[in-house]
Amino acid sequence: MGDVFAWLQGSTLGMAMRESGAWTYPVVNLLHILAIATLFGSLLVLDLRLLGAWRQVPLASLARPIEPLAAAGCVVALLTGTALLATNATDYVGNGFLYVKLPVVAVGVANAVVLRRTAAWREKGLRPLSARETRRLAAMGGVSLLAWLTAVTAGRMIAYW
Repeated sequence: MGDVFAWLQGSTLGMAMRESGAWTYPVVNLLHILAIATLFGSLLVLDLRLLGAWRQVPLASLARPIEPLAAAGCVVALLTGTALLATNATDYVGNGFLYVKLPVVAVGVANAVVLRRTAAWREKGLRPLSARETRRLAAMGGVSLLAWLTAVTAGRMIAYW
């Protein structure tokens, strides 16, 4: 992993982050925080709905505005996170929290991709879902909530390691 981090730090992105002025890192960091807030805030509502909260609110109605918002937050968070890491990537080689954060982000993204491909998700507004489908969506909401909570916590802890 050290070689990958060294490559990232020496990349054009790493050099640009270090050499483009005093405001670059703080602005990218702010964008990263706003993206995480957008991603996690929107997914928190959706995951809680999948877990059974607000059952009177149709899942399809809730998901329609949340999906693009969460996707945009995720893309911006991944891009800005990569830029922040590239600034001094080799400093984080031994940081255990980074080795927690990266895999759980992958789990969160993979879970979202799998969720979108399930028949229950595709048909959520077209027909009533079976109890089995509802349980499966709830399990995926639980995985999502756990993954993103872990990613946010580990990400915050990276600064204190």
